[in-house]
Amino acid sequence: MLESFKVHIEKKFPELLEKPFILACSGGIDSMVLFDLFLRIGLDFKVAHCNFRLRGNQSDADAEFVSDSVEQNKIPYYTTHFDTVGYVNKYKVSVQLAARELRYAWFTEIMQQNNIQYLVTAHHADDNLETFLINLSRGTGIQGLTGIPEKTDTIARPLLAFSRMQIEEYAHTETIEWREDGSNNDTKYLRNRIRHKILPELKNLNPNFLHNFQKTQEYLNQSATIAEHHLFELRTSIFIEDNDILKVPVAPLLKLNPIQGYLYGLFGNYGFKEWNDVENLLTATSGKELRSATHRLIKDRDFLLVKEIELETPAIYEIRQNQDSIIHPLTIYISEVDAIGEIGTHILYVPKNALKYPLTLRKWTIGDYFYPFGMQGTKKLSKYFKDKKMDAIAKENQWLLCSEGAIVWVVGKRGDERFKVGKHTEKIIKFELKL
Repeated sequence: MLESFKVHIEKKFPELLEKPFILACSGGIDSMVLFDLFLRIGLDFKVAHCNFRLRGNQSDADAEFVSDSVEQNKIPYYTTHFDTVGYVNKYKVSVQLAARELRYAWFTEIMQQNNIQYLVTAHHADDNLETFLINLSRGTGIQGLTGIPEKTDTIARPLLAFSRMQIEEYAHTETIEWREDGSNNDTKYLRNRIRHKILPELKNLNPNFLHNFQKTQEYLNQSATIAEHHLFELRTSIFIEDNDILKVPVAPLLKLNPIQGYLYGLFGNYGFKEWNDVENLLTATSGKELRSATHRLIKDRDFLLVKEIELETPAIYEIRQNQDSIIHPLTIYISEVDAIGEIGTHILYVPKNALKYPLTLRKWTIGDYFYPFGMQGTKKLSKYFKDKKMDAIAKENQWLLCSEGAIVWVVGKRGDERFKVGKHTEKIIKFELKL
């Protein structure tokens, strides 16, 4: 295995030959075999070990074992421990997810502190097959079936090409010591049930099952790459970036076939998984929307709008008398002037005596109306927005400057006739929106 591993590193991971990296080492057979292989090849690496304190003295013994191993071989070493149970209770996540979040946050921290680009983990081919079956059972689509990537911008997994059997044979042949984690045999965990009950049956059915799976997954990855290239070109041609909003015309989406497959490819990265609902949104009335954990998908006339969910903005901001500016949620400069000067939609002039303080800045609500400057009578803001062809997000983001409940200014768009400067106005307040 040593020679084939060395060739594999030279071919697929040449960067590990050139720069120091960190090996995540639990003390188990996989990471200790990888530790030994790196030593024999003569690579420049450091070891990082996490103690999750989930198995009492056994966890401490694991940490001591790894520490002794690196000291004997004079390898630089990082170690830490976590209150994993406390994290689980605080964030209401599973033990496995808590351990993953804690360790990768720590790995990232020490990599940044030491200017190290790559973390190496000991995932192998059987881990990949287990992940495939887990994702298959959850219906994750082709992305979930392409498996654990061999390499990302920061993580390398050089053992993915090797099976658990190869690793065990190498460990026994080279008399490598390791620590057994008893929790790996606990079949209350889905991955362990697959490892100990399902995989042995699959390999009994076909001794070449793992090898054939690896070839199939390679084909899946190639197909996924082709599909993603096509989807990238499609996104480039029809997705329109408008500040922090993506606008997607509905008409070309309706022509796609199979439509749900395309919708999955185009909107899945934003967390939308209920494809019947997404398809129905294409023909829904304006204003209808779907929400994922991170984004909103809104029907607006002939478009779908994609927008990241933001924290709720406080409803009302006050402007006190003699205040010369406000910087949040908008930047508006306020001054007293003798006459009307520069004009534009970003500037409003108002008779000083027409304003009742404190003024307020707020978002619009259903039923709001104003007297558009230069027009007779009232107009509902909903109708005004429609006439201006404002999309749903733009309407949500629109601020109103108000005095005692009356709208003074649809900020950045139009003032109110009731607050018009007249011929005999002596004192004028100028509001200037910073664009």
